[in-house]
Amino acid sequence: MQNESITFRVQPGGTLRGEARVPGDKSISHRSIMLSALAEGTTRVSGFLEAEDCLATMNAFRAMGVRIEGPEAGRVIIHGVGLRGLKAPQEPLYLGNSGTSMRLLAGLLAGQSFDTVLTGDSSLSRRPMKRVTEPLRAMGAVIATTEAGTAPLRIKGGARLKGIHYDMPVASAQVKSCLLLAGLYAEGETSVREPAPTRDHTERMLAGFSYPLRRDGDLVALRSGDKLVAHDIDVPSDISSAAFFLVGASIAESANVTLQHVGINPTRTGVIDILRLMGADIELVNPREAGGEPVADIRVRSSRLRGIEIPESLVPLAIDEFPALFVAAACAEGETRLSGAAELRVKESDRIQVMAEGLQTLGIDAQPTSDGMLVRGGCLSGGRVESHGDHRIAMAFSIAALRAAGPIEIEDCGNVNTSFPNFVELARGLGLNIVAVDGEVL
Repeated sequence: MQNESITFRVQPGGTLRGEARVPGDKSISHRSIMLSALAEGTTRVSGFLEAEDCLATMNAFRAMGVRIEGPEAGRVIIHGVGLRGLKAPQEPLYLGNSGTSMRLLAGLLAGQSFDTVLTGDSSLSRRPMKRVTEPLRAMGAVIATTEAGTAPLRIKGGARLKGIHYDMPVASAQVKSCLLLAGLYAEGETSVREPAPTRDHTERMLAGFSYPLRRDGDLVALRSGDKLVAHDIDVPSDISSAAFFLVGASIAESANVTLQHVGINPTRTGVIDILRLMGADIELVNPREAGGEPVADIRVRSSRLRGIEIPESLVPLAIDEFPALFVAAACAEGETRLSGAAELRVKESDRIQVMAEGLQTLGIDAQPTSDGMLVRGGCLSGGRVESHGDHRIAMAFSIAALRAAGPIEIEDCGNVNTSFPNFVELARGLGLNIVAVDGEVL
């Protein structure tokens, strides 16, 4: 499915108009499978993201004996087996490109009675895993990695875990969630303190499944010994996927787009805050709650963006949205400066370097730094850019064509299926002149 030969061809100009519902939230979809599988009873999920990353999580739990019906039109039924009901898989669990699957499963599987091996594709196999394996080992987990600290992860069953207090050196929802899941199997209390706010979907969902946890400012803690009780989940649309259209409608002429039922969890809305600081016209309509998560319809219209110094406090709240935000910066008047975002260098690609090189190819003065970028707004030309197999890079350069002087071609776009399998269709429906072409016929 992840056909790296796919190229996106996008014609310049045009606008975005209309209403759309982007796919379900990837982070919540992953967690809905994990916690439902460990719950007692049957959970029904609606709005599930049927993309490769989330399907990798689903297939891993099927391989461990969990009966899962679907997905069908975003609906999934998970028959939970309880915290101690997973069974040893017959072979290594292949997680494709999904860092969330690997890091969260590492914590969950560290407390099981059986051995497991977690593998991934070439991109995932280069991503850093020490950030989870080191604190897990401090809890008593037995995990082997490559010498570089990368996958495959070989997790020894039967380890006796003990709760620890962990001060995270870098804000990371994946590390926090990994340790909380391990804490479900550890003696005593497991607590995590984060240096800056990160997405709290795991904590919200644990509470929704009636598992007691303690939250005190920047600290979250839980103890083993309780159980998860099945609880139906309504997955909102993913603000990380909506971000491409928030930027696209801000930079295009005469644009007016409404994105429906988008999750606006306050740990995820940095992209809205940053765009508003740049002068974007963004309105939250009909705010409400769905399945314990705040949602709203988001209306965005054309505006004249201006360059800003992005507050470091907003960086963890928009970490996945910076490829799109770099495009906004390229179309803004003046300079935009980002710092405090070194995490971007160890995503599916080095997003700082790859975005800088692509923007430079399109005629923009973009200077990468060790932990961010300086972008001077200007006129985008057309050109051919490389996504390096990174889904968010591919989609970001697609919407850049709305302000480009010539066509933009983006190579290696097959991995868009990991998060947004109907991106081309939905973008075309709103007015973007984009086609996906198999590389064999180029």
